[in-house]
Amino acid sequence: MNLLLDTHVVLWWLDDNPSLSSRARSAVADSDNTVFLSAAVIWEIRIKQALGKLQLPRNFRNVLDRQPFTNLPITAEHAHAVSELPLYHRDPFDRILLAQAKVERLTFVTHDKGLRQYKISILDA
Repeated sequence: MNLLLDTHVVLWWLDDNPSLSSRARSAVADSDNTVFLSAAVIWEIRIKQALGKLQLPRNFRNVLDRQPFTNLPITAEHAHAVSELPLYHRDPFDRILLAQAKVERLTFVTHDKGLRQYKISILDA
């Protein structure tokens, strides 16, 4: 299975937070799955850090680099695909992640129940 992680899922994974469901945790840990980390997730995390809403370790980049994640850049195709998404949800980070999941045919791992309205594969976190 090819997975794309929502921002909170990445943070829960890194923190070994019990909020992350056992099913999602197992899927991320399964070496048979490819787990993608979008540049949008890193961007959102760094914005929250800059606003003082999130504390990160100084070596956060190294922490991410040691994870079993494959980096997923944001492409022009992803950006254009945002226009094809219904406006059920207005968060720009969620919308680009949803577009990436749709274009790349990835299962989106999220705890956000509101995103189930979109016609993409979702794994509840």
